[in-house]
Amino acid sequence: MICTRRHAVWLGGCAIATAAGSRVALARLATTIEMRGSPRGERIWYDPIGTAVAPGTTIRFINRDPGNSHTATAYHPVNHDRRRRIPAKADSWDSNFLLPDEYFEITLTAPGVYDYYCLPHEMAAMVGRIVVGTPDDTDWEGSSNDKSDVSEDVLKALPLVQKILSEGTVRKEDGS
Repeated sequence: MICTRRHAVWLGGCAIATAAGSRVALARLATTIEMRGSPRGERIWYDPIGTAVAPGTTIRFINRDPGNSHTATAYHPVNHDRRRRIPAKADSWDSNFLLPDEYFEITLTAPGVYDYYCLPHEMAAMVGRIVVGTPDDTDWEGSSNDKSDVSEDVLKALPLVQKILSEGTVRKEDGS
């Protein structure tokens, strides 16, 4: 599900949509994941690379890399026949190519682990992981045990679920 709000005020990580003057119509959790790149383009990454959120959180992927277009694409069979690395009850997504400062939003409701990648930069291990809810949630699904569809570099780049759950947000360790 793609979600956009024209009248949104961002306060402390929550989006509050207003309607008809000052009446609050809807409050919802939101988080942002940026697509980044070094000035010469030799490194690209998501920031953060791992994040923990509550079910129902809207994730905004925004391209902050002035030199590249990027995607946020779920590992799922409908996306280039990839192996599923998101919960079975979750909808797949693909942002298509985002130019600098463009964004894409998706609301994640199914508890579990969501792995995603940048279509043109997966070989450079531009991947990320979102953990929705906690393992004690009903219908929790852990990360995929099927590793036949991803490279060792991708597996190495993905932060451990336990680390995401304990820290909440994981950034690349090399500071990029």
